[in-house]
Amino acid sequence: MIRRRFPWLSYLLVVTGAVLTVVPFLDMVMTSFKGPGESGTLPYRFLPEAFGLANYRAAVDQLDLPKLFRNSVVATAVINASVLLTSSLAGYALARLRFPGRDFVFRLVLSTMMFPPFLFFVPHFLILVHWPLAGGNDLLGRGGAGLTVSIVALTMPFLVNGFGIFLMRQFMVSIPDEVLEAARIDGAGEFAVWWRIVVPQTKPVMVTLGLLTFVDAWNEYIWALLVSTADPDVMTLPVGVQLLQDHVDPTRTMPVVMAGLVLSILPVLVLFLLLQRHYVRGIVLSGLK
Repeated sequence: MIRRRFPWLSYLLVVTGAVLTVVPFLDMVMTSFKGPGESGTLPYRFLPEAFGLANYRAAVDQLDLPKLFRNSVVATAVINASVLLTSSLAGYALARLRFPGRDFVFRLVLSTMMFPPFLFFVPHFLILVHWPLAGGNDLLGRGGAGLTVSIVALTMPFLVNGFGIFLMRQFMVSIPDEVLEAARIDGAGEFAVWWRIVVPQTKPVMVTLGLLTFVDAWNEYIWALLVSTADPDVMTLPVGVQLLQDHVDPTRTMPVVMAGLVLSILPVLVLFLLLQRHYVRGIVLSGLK
């Protein structure tokens, strides 16, 4: 009723939300071009006095970008592949297979979404430290650093995602039973039904889940910082950018930090622009089903 009587209100809310979303991003980009004395001054200046690439050159010179970028890419790729595989398989089992305790398992998966991930970081870290026969540990997990000194530590807590399982399960429930039964009658096993029938129909939702997982894994900071304290060689790009900040005079180095942040979000921005059509379609389909 309000929307029909005041159509301009809907446009005002959309424009306000867009401005609140875009302005901080533009401010970060503009700050990355500012000089050492331009950031943090009053009155605030949105635009830099002169556009230059000095901050970007400083960020590249101070950071080992190839190593940071490699660690981020490897960790993100492994997490993404694992989440898509496990979510698709578990979603198929919970949606299309009948076995005792299926509903209980599904509720258990839903319960994992109630807890913030960092709540389990300390137990995860202790498990990795005492991993048997790794990092100098003996069979009982004593004497060394375990898996904390390898890039495997960046991926272990995020290989399975409860939200991903829930999303895939909700979509797979809507697949007609007749299609799956016809494949089974033709002699296809459950794995063949999943791979040949179900997976092709879930591509839009898998693209959506993959993009959301990519953003979360690429931007992960707290766990990556915890792991990098044990082994600086596994430091990722978001953690490395923080090394650009000078805590004695943060306003002087803030433009360099912003330049590093712009470099770190470029892969996410490019991937989103390439997959935008599939991402929007996946959101619509998962919302309807």
